[in-house]
Amino acid sequence: MTSASTQINLRLPPKLRSAAEQYTENFGYRNIQEFILEAIRDKIFRDNKYDETFSAKEIDLIEKLLSVSIEKGKIKDENDIIKALH
Repeated sequence: MTSASTQINLRLPPKLRSAAEQYTENFGYRNIQEFILEAIRDKIFRDNKYDETFSAKEIDLIEKLLSVSIEKGKIKDENDIIKALH
């Protein structure tokens, strides 16, 4: 699977553009695009309501659930797991 970037055009009011350029310079970004990408990532990940990371305890519980499901014949292969998740 390849990951292709999509180009977008963004219009900024003069004062916001000036502030973004100043911020870019002050905080060592290579360019304004790099700054905007980080700002978008920060907003998405900070506001994400679903944390996709798991603790060691949660991983252990998932592994146990999978083991029991396999032993009971409820899961035979990866396709069964994918079906259960959809």
